[in-house]
Order: sequence, then C-alpha cells, then structure tokens
Amino acid sequence: MQKLSISGAVDVIEPVPAAAPTGGILRMSRRVMNLAYMLTQNARRHGDRPGFIWGDRSWNWREIDDHVSALAAALAASGIVKGDRILVHSKNCDEMFWSMFAAFRLGAVWVPTNFRLMPDEVAYLATASGAKAFLCHGDFPDHAAAVKAASPALEFTWRIGEGAFAEKSVSEVISAHAGARFENAAVDYDDPCWFFFTSGTTGRSKAAVLTHGQMAFVVTNHLADLMPGTTENDASLVVAPLSHGAGVHQLVQVARGVPTILLPSERFDINEAFRLIESHRVTNIFTVPTILKMMVEHPAVDRFDHSSLRYIIYAGAPMYREDQKAALTKLGKVLVQYFGLGEVTGNITVLPRELHDAEDGPRARIGSCGYERTGMQVSIQGDDGRELKAFETGEICVIGPAVFAGYYDNPEANAKAFRDGWFRTGDLGHVDDEGFVYITGRASDMYISGGSNIYPREVEEKILTHPGIGEVAIVGVPDPVWGEVGIAVCVAREGSAAVSELELATFLATKVPRYKMPKRFFFWEALPKSGYGKIPKRLVRDELEARGLLGVDAKQGS
Repeated sequence: MQKLSISGAVDVIEPVPAAAPTGGILRMSRRVMNLAYMLTQNARRHGDRPGFIWGDRSWNWREIDDHVSALAAALAASGIVKGDRILVHSKNCDEMFWSMFAAFRLGAVWVPTNFRLMPDEVAYLATASGAKAFLCHGDFPDHAAAVKAASPALEFTWRIGEGAFAEKSVSEVISAHAGARFENAAVDYDDPCWFFFTSGTTGRSKAAVLTHGQMAFVVTNHLADLMPGTTENDASLVVAPLSHGAGVHQLVQVARGVPTILLPSERFDINEAFRLIESHRVTNIFTVPTILKMMVEHPAVDRFDHSSLRYIIYAGAPMYREDQKAALTKLGKVLVQYFGLGEVTGNITVLPRELHDAEDGPRARIGSCGYERTGMQVSIQGDDGRELKAFETGEICVIGPAVFAGYYDNPEANAKAFRDGWFRTGDLGHVDDEGFVYITGRASDMYISGGSNIYPREVEEKILTHPGIGEVAIVGVPDPVWGEVGIAVCVAREGSAAVSELELATFLATKVPRYKMPKRFFFWEALPKSGYGKIPKRLVRDELEARGLLGVDAKQGS
C-alpha cells in the first residue's frame, strides 16, 4: 500500500502482519476508526433526528449519511482514491459540510479554504496541497478559473450550489449516485484527513497535516474538557467559517449526534443569531472574542431568550478582561476559553466555566488562558530550549496526541516548528505555581524599546480598562532613538464620548511603566480583522502604513 508522507513524497510501506514479533515486542497495526464512522453511528442511533439545519431546511442523520455516501461514490467514480487531496472553497452550507465527511469516508484529505481569500491565494493553496479535485462555491467563478489555470495536478472542478461554471455540480453528482452505500475506508492513526491551512501571519500559509488518529483524540478531548455532558439533546450554532476552528467544533458535535445550525447567510446577523438561539434552544457556540463582544453589546441580547446556552467557547485570541466581565454579566456563567493553534487543533489549555468570574479575585484567574488540556503537556522554554521556572517568560511549547503530524511538503518549516519533540507555538507566556498559563503575546508581536522587551498584550489590557475604549491594538514600529516604539490604535466604545490622545495617555500614566507607554495613540472607527474575526497585528501595521501613520510625528487621531 502507499502512504502519504509529510515531506510530500510517497513512501511505500510493506504490509506487516497484525502481530509480527520484532525484538521481543509485538509490532501491531495502528488501524483506527475512520472519522466518517461517526455519521454511520448517528444514522443508526439517531436516524430520524435532525443533524443539520440551515434556514428553513433540515436534514436528519440518515439523510446526511446518505448524501455523504453518494458524494464519496461520485468522487471515487471520478478517480479520487485514498490520500488524494480535495480542495474546497465555499461559504458555509450543506454541501460544504457533506464534503468533509465524504473526503474522510474515502480516506482522502479535506483541504478547506477561507472563502474570503482572493483567487490567486486559493490557486496557491491548490498547488501547495497538490489538490486533485476542487469543489468551489458558485459565487466564486474567478477562483475556479485561477485554480484550474495554476494547478497541474487538478483533474476536475465541481460546483457547490448555483452558478454557471464547472463540469458538474455537487448536487447533481449526489443525485446521480443516490442510494450508493459507500463503506468507510480503512485508515491508520497517521493517515492524513485534513490539511488545516494556517492563517499565514508570516509569509505563505502552510498546510498543517491533521490525521484520523490525532483528530479522534481531539474530538474526545474537546468533549471532556470543553463541553462535558454533551448529548444529542444539545444544539450548536455556527457563527464562523467551517473551514477552520468552527469545522473542528462541529466535528465534535457530530460525535455526540448534536444538530449543527447555520446562519441563513454568510453575513453575521446578530439579531438572527439570537433568534436561532431562542428558537432552537441552542446550548453551545464556538466563536472568537471579537464576535462574542459584538453579540454581548448588541441590543438583541436583551430581546431574545438565551437561557438554553451552557457553553460559549471562545478561542483564537485571549479575551480582554473588561469584555469578559460584560459577557458574564449578560450571558451568565457559560464562558469557556481554550488556547490552541491549528497545529495543535485547539488542544493546549482550557479555562472552564467555573473559573470564569465577573468579580475580580483569585477564582477569576485574570489573564490566564487556563491549565493544560487532558493528555497534553506544556513547557515554557527559553531560546536555548531550557525549561523555565514559574513566572519566567518564554515560548509556550507543547507535546501530546493533539499535536499535528507536521507541515505538508515543508521540511524547513518543520525544522523550525519542533525542538526535541516539542512543538513551538510562537506564543510567549509563563505559568504560575499551579500550572495556569498566561499568554503575554506572540513572539512576532513583541518589540524592543530602549533595550527592554515590550509585550503589547499587557498594555492593551490596561488601555481597555478605560470606559471609552472598546478595542485596541499596539504594534511596534522603528524609532531612531529607542530602536522601536509602540503605536496604539484604538476604537471608541459604542455610545461613549470621544477620547483624546492626551486623556488616554494621562489615564495610562499611572498604570504602566513609562518605558511601556505607547508613543502615539490613534483613533479609528474600526480595526482590520481577518476572515475569522481576529485582529492580526500585520493588518494593523499595513493599515498604519497605508494611512502614512508609521512616522510617530503624524497628526493625532488620524
């Protein structure tokens, strides 16, 4: 048989007997459950219960399993085999969801993209992954053309939804293969199932290789640490693209027969989100701090019944303390924070509901992203790889079954990402005496001013205690005297009076040392955000440059 290697080559593996004695031990097969088997289970146990709801349409688990088998059969009939990569560029919808499980069922690799990417960016992902098939949403004909032109390995493109391009549509091929029973492919622990493209905060996006065995651990761990007690009687609302963290979250829901509920359009309509929470008695949501903040501050939070919520899980970035308090006050004790990267599939730390407290005190664990996830180990390391003591700041490193298999076809990135078996997250932080982890920022966000390391996160937290400031991002920029200085870009809290640069600097003067004080404060209507609701510092820096504000003598408040 053939096995896809992380380097991108194909290694030929000789079959090994299930129990061949080797050096006094048994060399056992690492056969694991195919993740698509979870659909098989749900079709048997919960066949008539709803599994996917989108607008006024609903599919039960038996129908979902049938659609996935039909799509898998169609892909197989078109030449897709185990190990092939299937690129999917789509807005959230039913057929995108089916495509995940069809890829898994085949033993192929699901390669989803952020649907907000430009055509040339998706074309790069197609060539970088070696995609053989492309499933493209009907709203993106230019992306389909760009991928076809750039990808020598691509054999066909199918359209998701309505549109006027592609050889076939996904709905057509599902109809053509209706009734097909397609068995879940036999897979091993290390067989890739998902290329999880990083957001590309530095350079080109990289494909983190996620495997069937790894993801089975992730699913189990999420249920144990994030949403204990989840059953088929729960309901989950999707408010983020299924291509990344939300897709992982919904995979976890499938493991327990929980229905997935989509917003009716790609636009994030907060009023509609709260209406769906009330009408479907939604119990859990995965989101990011910026989206959660928007929901808490929207009038709809007071118009609809959201008492069914048990877990609002936020990740992707730490949540500022003032925003935490506001969310706890409005929604109750339902917040769960986890820290994790795509490479560790969200499985590094957890701060559970009981440790989220609206009152400042020891139980609130202010500033912490929680403790190590079950089965995972965190180490704070210096530049030389030495483990640091409690409260010493270094790079957050991690080992455990949730760590990915490596970057696809990128040995240079793999060499940088791992040291002595530890995955290097690129995040800086420390642990306290009890093992709670505190993130001080990305290594790439830190800047050096007058010889001192400045971690923007610490200062941003202080700025957000000002009642007139709703969002802030601090970036380090070159300075002829100090080497680098900080520039703070602020957004006023809705309904608050305008804040001046002098007022904010005066407010901050008693809260941070002088050497950490930003050199300038600018006030914008909004901060640039990624497709996943994050505020990447590179986008803030790019916007500062575009506005001509990187010179610290620029006019105030521009």
